[in-house]
Amino acid sequence: MSLKEIKDLIQVMNEHELVELEIEREGFKVRLVKKGHGKIVQQMAETSQSILSSETIAGNVQKGTETPLPANAITIKAPMVGTFYITPSPDASPLVEEGSAIEEGQVICIIEAMKLMNEIKSEVKGKVLKIFVQGGQPIEFGQPLFLIEKET
Repeated sequence: MSLKEIKDLIQVMNEHELVELEIEREGFKVRLVKKGHGKIVQQMAETSQSILSSETIAGNVQKGTETPLPANAITIKAPMVGTFYITPSPDASPLVEEGSAIEEGQVICIIEAMKLMNEIKSEVKGKVLKIFVQGGQPIEFGQPLFLIEKET
């Protein structure tokens, strides 16, 4: 694949507002990923934020309370596009559940991307308040996965 062909692919990505493009032919594989704050990435972030807000509001309405989130609550977001798994294998128990105490560096989920299983580890010690996705669900980069009450 020539440099001109790659530039043409970049132009196609820009014209069609694509965030990622992968092409393989004749033993050559190229994967282009647009990083930054393009229109699609911004829309996805706004959608993810609205999911978080509606989940929090729905949970509070069901409980009949208006309890605000703890000040030390953080959202763990997907570091990549893939398929979310909460168990290490189909017949295993979940790595974490809502209410679970977690340690920094503990594996909290697995994301399958391009047939590779990527262990996602917690960067904080705390308690899982909410899990936003279910096992086997496709996820997007930046999508909220967990709401964690960070231990102070």
